[in-house]
Amino acid sequence: MLKLYNTLTRAKEDFVPLEPPQVGLYTCGPTVYNDQHVGNYRTYIFEDVLVRTLKLLGYAPRRVMNVTDVGHLTSQGDEGEDKMEVGAAREGKTAWEVARLYTDAFLADGRELNLLPPDVLCRATDFIPEQIELVRRLEIKGLAYRIADGVYFDTAKLSDYGRLMTREHLEGLKGGARVEANPEKRSLTDFALWKFSPAGRKRQMEWDSPWGRGFPGWHVECSAMAMRFLGETFDIHCGGVDHIPVHHTNEIAQSEGATGKPFARVWLHGEFLLMHSAKMAKSAGGFVTLAHVKERGFSPLDYRYHCFTAHYRRQLDFSWETLEAGRTARRRLVEAARGLGAAAPAPAGAASARFREALADDLNAPAALAVVWDALKSDAPAGEKRALLQQAESVLALGLSEPEAAETPPAAVQALLERRARARAAKDFALSDALRRDIEAAGWLAEDSKQGQTARKR
Repeated sequence: MLKLYNTLTRAKEDFVPLEPPQVGLYTCGPTVYNDQHVGNYRTYIFEDVLVRTLKLLGYAPRRVMNVTDVGHLTSQGDEGEDKMEVGAAREGKTAWEVARLYTDAFLADGRELNLLPPDVLCRATDFIPEQIELVRRLEIKGLAYRIADGVYFDTAKLSDYGRLMTREHLEGLKGGARVEANPEKRSLTDFALWKFSPAGRKRQMEWDSPWGRGFPGWHVECSAMAMRFLGETFDIHCGGVDHIPVHHTNEIAQSEGATGKPFARVWLHGEFLLMHSAKMAKSAGGFVTLAHVKERGFSPLDYRYHCFTAHYRRQLDFSWETLEAGRTARRRLVEAARGLGAAAPAPAGAASARFREALADDLNAPAALAVVWDALKSDAPAGEKRALLQQAESVLALGLSEPEAAETPPAAVQALLERRARARAAKDFALSDALRRDIEAAGWLAEDSKQGQTARKR
């Protein structure tokens, strides 16, 4: 029996889908105004493990993921510029071009991280009529009101508003930590359903509506598209813990306010990735992307392995040192898999059952990974080990079954190799040794041969 920790009930529960074995699953996708950082990808990796675990356990998940290409403002509330407009100004492109650029980049990163593509990838700008209809339903029910800058949801009309939040979340909202004050709003927690375009300034992304020309609020898109593809009530909704106090709380309010039915039955949230003891965030001005990871000589799958060193509901520290440890461990695992040779998989043994049990216990990937290591070190038959590794690869997706291939150093390492070749030709051995250390720090070993400078992964 699969057990999942439901943020809504704050308890680990037996998971029973509405229409087994089908599972309706919605996962919040990227806001495509910039590259995603590795903290974002930690959430997508945990969601990928969820999908793969559901399949392993005999369920048939249908995963819907949104692409936010309008409506997400620079604050987490209802103030500031639309992030897409900010991205367009930064890059000298249209907002539409920026959205396409970073959607493609996100999907390319996902392929390198072995993320399964969603069954439905829906862009907010493709579903404006559905979002307008949702706002109209809320207005008819008396749950929406209009002020100078837009149409807002009246949270005071719901007796259970904010039930997804903890006391700490509520105190943060009251202190203005996440939602800036707007003197026209009836309550501090009221949120925008539809924002009017600023007077005298044309936006790149705006539409006509019954209330005036403008654009949808950030929360509306997820509710409208989730219900469009999964129905008014579905099984699981996922995202990062930062979505709990505003985005997901407001999704519940507007969805259940419109339908009078439960929205998502189970809510799963992944914890933060920390760097220097702080949450990794684009707003901090510096963040690590998958491109940075590759520039340092790491495989994206080294980072995927690193994510499995902590449970998805526990914070995880990131540093180049911890990523180095992940690379070393993953390489050992790949080598162990290759060391089994051509052994034919045998019927699943006890280790395979323990592997499934670990994942069925709220997606405990660290425990599942430990089962794999223990089995490889045991005296179990090679065929049983091969069967376990095939099962593990179906969920952990660490490249255990990929054929060995020569790896090309990244451009930064190649430049160091060329400098080192010139230093050796000039008999500047002090510089040559310094450059060797730089190459090693990037995760490669410099090798001298009659053919010149080469490098291989450490």
